[in-house]
Amino acid sequence: EAPEYDREYSSPPSFPEFDGSGLENLPQASALLQLLSHPNHASRAPIFEQYDHLVGGETIIRPGQGDAAVVAIPDQRHGQNKGLAMTTDVNPRYCLLDPYHGAMQAVAETYRNLCAVGAKPLAITDNLNFGNPQRPEIMAQFVAAIKGIDAACRALDYPVVSGNVSLYNETDGRGIPPTPTIGGLGLVAHVDHALELATDNNPEGMVVMLLGGKGSHLGGSALVVDVLGRMEGPAPKTDLTKERAHGEFVRALHQEEKIMACHDISEGGIAMAMAELCMANDIGFAFQKTDWGMTNLFGEDQSRYLLVVDASIAEALSAHAKSLTFELEPLGAFTGRVLQLPDGSGLSLDEMKNNNMSGLDSLLKND
Repeated sequence: EAPEYDREYSSPPSFPEFDGSGLENLPQASALLQLLSHPNHASRAPIFEQYDHLVGGETIIRPGQGDAAVVAIPDQRHGQNKGLAMTTDVNPRYCLLDPYHGAMQAVAETYRNLCAVGAKPLAITDNLNFGNPQRPEIMAQFVAAIKGIDAACRALDYPVVSGNVSLYNETDGRGIPPTPTIGGLGLVAHVDHALELATDNNPEGMVVMLLGGKGSHLGGSALVVDVLGRMEGPAPKTDLTKERAHGEFVRALHQEEKIMACHDISEGGIAMAMAELCMANDIGFAFQKTDWGMTNLFGEDQSRYLLVVDASIAEALSAHAKSLTFELEPLGAFTGRVLQLPDGSGLSLDEMKNNNMSGLDSLLKND
């Protein structure tokens, strides 16, 4: 039998709570532009364009085209056209602020990304990266993260089938943020129906609907950490019952062919998710919600999606969701070449694309 360690552990490090200050005079467009160009959120194209992601000729959804990659399963019989969806996720900021809920959120986000492309989540593999476990506060992070993964997998019926651990990751005695990376695997019933960020048809006039409500939580968010420069919590908590229910609802709508495109809401909140939808569809968007503040737009509450639907069915979908006690509401429609934000500020498509594409590339060239 393998040896079993029972190391001492204390409590993970604590952090101050975000008090809402620093946002008073920050235009929504300015904050969004900073996120789009930040290395943590900029396009990963400079990375994935360096390798061949089409080996074997079975790639259906390429890197950057959807919330998860999709590959067809070769040599199928009896007319089947199934595929596998794959994604990896973790938010080290959340895990540093709260290892338990941060690790839980990592599992939930892989689940959400798989549902967003129309896949049924099957299983996960974990890659647990931590500092020196001989330090009680680091061991506390490790223990809490494992418990968070366990809770999420049980609630989502989403088992761990493999994994590995990397410890003692530190420099000059300072450990890395706890980084329990989760890889999720899902089954796509028909690869031709897998959902991307971009619609197959002209998106002009299509409605974007929000599942899960406006943002209410900024602790640990990209806005607070990467724009304001403050590591302040608390990290958002994940309602696993809602996570599973919303995922099943999205998959049901996908099976009924009522969704034209789909994107989960994660780092940067609704603002970042909408910007990514606009860039993928090469079109602008006008928010109907003119009373939304920074928290509503950039909050990183969990279990939420943006659904692109035909305008003719938006009202019926809202009513259907309400009958299931879900909150599904239209945010506006695709139009023009500018993302018009609730406070009246806006960003052109070219401005968003140029900043998003150059953010990581400029950093790599400087190094």
